[in-house]
Amino acid sequence: MADKLIIVESPAKANTIKKFLGGSTKVLASMGHIRDLPKSKLGVDIEHDFEPEYINIRGKGDLIKSLKKEASKAKKIYLATDPDREGEAIAWHLAYILNDDKDKIVRVTFNEITKGAVKKAIQEPRAIDINLVDAQQARRVLDRIVGYKISPLLWKKVRRGLSAGRVQSVAVKLIVDREEEIEKFIPEEYWNIFVDLEDEKSKKQFEAKFYGKDGKKQEIHAKEEADEVLKDIKNAKYIVKEVKKGEKKRNAAPPFTTSTMQQEASRKLGFTLKKTMSIAQMLYEGIKIEDRGTVGLITYMRTDSTRISEEARKSAKEHIVATYGEEYYENRYYKTNKDSQDAHEAIRPTYADLEPDSIKSSLTNDQYKLYKLIYNRFMASQMASAIYNTMSVTIDANNYTFKANGQNLKFKGFMTLYVEGEDNKEEEKGILPELEENQEVKKIKINPKQSFTEPPPRYTEASLVKALEEKGIGRPSTYSPTITTILERHYIEKEQKQLIPTELGKVVNKLLIDNFTDVINVEFTAKIENEFDEIAEGKEQWKKMIREFYGPFEKELEKVEKDLEHVELKEEVSDIACEKCGRMMVYKYGRYGKFLACPGYPECKNTKPIVETIDVPCPSCGGKVIVKKSKKGRKFYICENNPKSCKYISWNKPKPGEKWDESKLQEGKKEEKNTP
Repeated sequence: MADKLIIVESPAKANTIKKFLGGSTKVLASMGHIRDLPKSKLGVDIEHDFEPEYINIRGKGDLIKSLKKEASKAKKIYLATDPDREGEAIAWHLAYILNDDKDKIVRVTFNEITKGAVKKAIQEPRAIDINLVDAQQARRVLDRIVGYKISPLLWKKVRRGLSAGRVQSVAVKLIVDREEEIEKFIPEEYWNIFVDLEDEKSKKQFEAKFYGKDGKKQEIHAKEEADEVLKDIKNAKYIVKEVKKGEKKRNAAPPFTTSTMQQEASRKLGFTLKKTMSIAQMLYEGIKIEDRGTVGLITYMRTDSTRISEEARKSAKEHIVATYGEEYYENRYYKTNKDSQDAHEAIRPTYADLEPDSIKSSLTNDQYKLYKLIYNRFMASQMASAIYNTMSVTIDANNYTFKANGQNLKFKGFMTLYVEGEDNKEEEKGILPELEENQEVKKIKINPKQSFTEPPPRYTEASLVKALEEKGIGRPSTYSPTITTILERHYIEKEQKQLIPTELGKVVNKLLIDNFTDVINVEFTAKIENEFDEIAEGKEQWKKMIREFYGPFEKELEKVEKDLEHVELKEEVSDIACEKCGRMMVYKYGRYGKFLACPGYPECKNTKPIVETIDVPCPSCGGKVIVKKSKKGRKFYICENNPKSCKYISWNKPKPGEKWDESKLQEGKKEEKNTP
């Protein structure tokens, strides 16, 4: 008979914990949730104060029997599911299923799966936190009501199988809104004037940029304005008016939260959000390390806090001082966002001595890359600032002002280990020559440059997560499933990392925005997230929150159903005639995206795929090149004659005049295998 039974979610987590505990302790896995709302119906009893109608998840009957059997033998049952609202709810459902002596079942949590953390948690058990459970129930019930009440409207008006979701619909709205901004954008002309100058003493050249006139900033919007400046400075003397020298500090970024980890892994490693979270889960739950056994390598990966424990701070200091020297260490504390739940530490390595390269042989390539990113980011967050020598120079040319800036790295500090990857990186500027005030510098060349303002960039997974977080939409656990869902629903597609709304996404978005303005909007979604937080803190009752939401929502739903009763969405007509009956075919949306269908259905059931071609001939045989998508949703290019007489296929769009040979085929296959 086991003295203790510990229940966690996954076998990997169970294996890691087993090695820390004695032989009379049994560790089992629930394999995630064991109870949930039914998929076949709403599963929320609206007539009886929104009581959820939970059922045992199909296929888990044998597992539940096994858990109940082992629980009946144990003296104490420890529910050690993940330390967040979802984990608390799983523990609550487990307690209900086991239906054992209440004093016998306790809750334990640990932020990292280490011997010390696990043993400490078992020595300090607590009751299930019903406030956290209620916050999860509120999210689950509200999202179920929104999804199951609005989705049937999409089925009637667009097509069956579509879904609407509170957070996913707002994410689609952001992407559609950005696309509309891009389409409506009108570029504006502007000019920059650069001058290549030389310090005659050192013979060093540098570049200065036009700033304005008489020390005041001036923007140049047309060629005529640029020509006037160029005429006035053509024969001017370039005199150094001011030289400023100084130092600039660059501070390390804080340790990772879920959101910043997802953003950096996307930028630096090219990982999707889903892939990042999957690998982080493995690192948290435990990896078998040579000579150490199974080790949980990082702390819990769903967090929006940048806080770290004093123990972690101490181990980081010891490692940094021993590896780099005292001058590289700086004790740093980071402010956590005001909306952060701050329940857990930031994401960090559990053991400072397990440097990424020392355990590389025990990790897959992707595990190593993400672990190294987390490890280096954390260590860098406790290191001294980088220091730059800076120099800024103001130069006069016939009363026109030019400026030049330079900097060089004096002390690397944290940059020895880690530099944050940004979507818009500022390039390192070279140091300027040693210039003096009132000195004349020699003009080498004037370089006027015409430019045009550019539209805002499309969202990437990384920048969308940043936007969702900044607007208070969703929480760490929701970013990845939200983006995965809208990709799988074909509301958006990904092209070279950019997220682009599909026609289906635009149609669904318009229908929802036009009819559910109070639900599908940024402010409402952010307000709801704050209410979930208040429930988790015991400041609000979850059913009261649902009641207050449902009254106005039900009225809006009734009005929309009535308004849309006689509305038919116009189908987009193509320029392709149906070869069976002659009608012009229309665009439809299926499970796998857009296709052509005859509008004469059911008399004529003709359908055909949409063939997208490009205007560059096949680099191998000169035939047409067709654009297709892989199972993973990535575009590729294939010859219309493949595989009959031509083998051309490539991930990269062919260029005019490009030549291709069959040897490149193997490179493409290898790249496909490694594509996330």
